[in-house]
Amino acid sequence: MCNLLVLSFLLIFLPSLSTADVGTASSYGPPFLPTVCFGGDESQFPPDNLFAAAGEGIWDNGASCGRQYIVRCLSSATPDACVEGQRVQIVVVDRATELHSTPSSYGTTLVLSRRAYGLIAKQTVDEINIEFTQV
Repeated sequence: MCNLLVLSFLLIFLPSLSTADVGTASSYGPPFLPTVCFGGDESQFPPDNLFAAAGEGIWDNGASCGRQYIVRCLSSATPDACVEGQRVQIVVVDRATELHSTPSSYGTTLVLSRRAYGLIAKQTVDEINIEFTQV
């Protein structure tokens, strides 16, 4: 009977506790021109430069513009690429396929500003595996 109660609890409550998605991230640098989301209005960038461009997997026909995510580095093909225990909160300001500067890797879930990327991973690594949660 006790095992049945524990199993019932796990089936009911665990799915709601696990809301993070996994994907990949790369980085990009200037020029930062948010042409897709904000029509080139650079004042839309957060003052702390913690922003990203959405990859096609989360672009959602433009609905991702302005969304905020908490991002954490999980791993990389390069050993010790992640800054352990660090998370960064970013806002989506552009679409990855429309960037004016070259990302460090193409086809990733998020292309983070260099500042945001550098807070969770080594800048010398082109691509990382991430966990991200919409805020």
